[in-house]
Amino acid sequence: MLHMPVNPDTSVYFVALLLALASGFLFGAVPVRQVLRTNPYEVVKSGSVAPIGGMAGRRITAREVLLAMQIAICAVLVTSSMVAVRGLLRSLHDHFGFEPKNAMLVSADLHMAGYSGGRVPPMQKCMIDAVAAIPGVESVGLTDALLLNDKNPSNVFSDRTIDLRPSNAAANAFMYHISPEYLHAEGTTLLSGRAFTWHDDKDSPRVAVVNHEFAREIFGSARKAIGNYYKMPDGTRIQVVGIAEDGKYSTLTEEPQVAMFLPILQWPSSAPWLVVRSSRDAGQLREAIQRTLHQLDAALPVEIETRYSEMVTVLFPSQMATAALGVMGLMGAMLSITGIFGMAAYAVSKRLRELGIRVALGAQRKQVLQAALGRPFKLLAWGSTAGLFLGILASRVLAFVVYQATPRDPLVLAGVVLAMSLLGLLATWIPARRALSVDPMILLREE
Repeated sequence: MLHMPVNPDTSVYFVALLLALASGFLFGAVPVRQVLRTNPYEVVKSGSVAPIGGMAGRRITAREVLLAMQIAICAVLVTSSMVAVRGLLRSLHDHFGFEPKNAMLVSADLHMAGYSGGRVPPMQKCMIDAVAAIPGVESVGLTDALLLNDKNPSNVFSDRTIDLRPSNAAANAFMYHISPEYLHAEGTTLLSGRAFTWHDDKDSPRVAVVNHEFAREIFGSARKAIGNYYKMPDGTRIQVVGIAEDGKYSTLTEEPQVAMFLPILQWPSSAPWLVVRSSRDAGQLREAIQRTLHQLDAALPVEIETRYSEMVTVLFPSQMATAALGVMGLMGAMLSITGIFGMAAYAVSKRLRELGIRVALGAQRKQVLQAALGRPFKLLAWGSTAGLFLGILASRVLAFVVYQATPRDPLVLAGVVLAMSLLGLLATWIPARRALSVDPMILLREE
């Protein structure tokens, strides 16, 4: 599990307090300045309410521009947060070139247990056979590096290359030393050719299973790759015997990468990872694996976790981005509700006399609402449209952090429209009720 201590000191709180005070002073100074510059004689002369039609025909004020910008920022945050959530949900159910569901990882360091040299391969085979014999286990594979975690790159050269300097390399490939059945245990699909067997040992010709991107980049196509050779930095010629599907080897958002799998018996390694595929309960399987391996060697250090638990570091940036955008989207929504409510309530209070006259002349409820709240709803529509467009542009950047985050998702677009509509309805609910409850007789009697 990934643990990141978050212990803000007094300086963090002090800076936050200063920012809060500064923002409060900044946004409070404008209305205070307007009040101080108001002519009391003109206010008394004009009355406490706006003239009929006075607000309907006036120009857009700076207050309304700021409110539209606030709504647009809220829409940007809501769009980005929904895109991030959808991307995160997809990443948890997507195929990474391996299947983390129903897979367990067993770390067993043979060097720490005193194994070295020729004693390592027989013990590895014993571990695989012992764990594979556990009831409910479908397959077991051994690897010296994990997909989407460990990085073990190596230059590879075309078979025609004589000068094996790094500058002449055909590609830099991720390299994994694996046992037979590893691809099945990891859930990696073999597209063509064959998988490794226990006969692919140090006395047999050097072979490899490469991914589809390797075959395309080095040989031109998967069909041309099977049976052909490439070279390692030491000059060893390796024949391609199988093509595996592409996967994620370094990050979730990476472009297709070149990768190769080599038989562990031909390239001996301490290979600390066992991948165990089983539909059995994870807790029961963990106990059974630990008990089985300790029966082989009680001094063998064993750590067991699910494949999803091991991926927490890879998913952490997506999770943090989604959580941060979610919090900011919620705060933006609260600010937008406050702003829209304030403007709607102000518009209704300044036009009570006009609304009363409209009602007295037989105006319908729809006409009253349009007169009272038409302007706030226009600002909501303009701000939301601008914010949705900007949110789509911002989500293109977000795609570099959150895997499969795409703004071209109909559910995201519909969700943003629905969310902003609900915000508008919630913010204007009380002002709308006040506008519809206007009694013209009471207003005229007050006048």
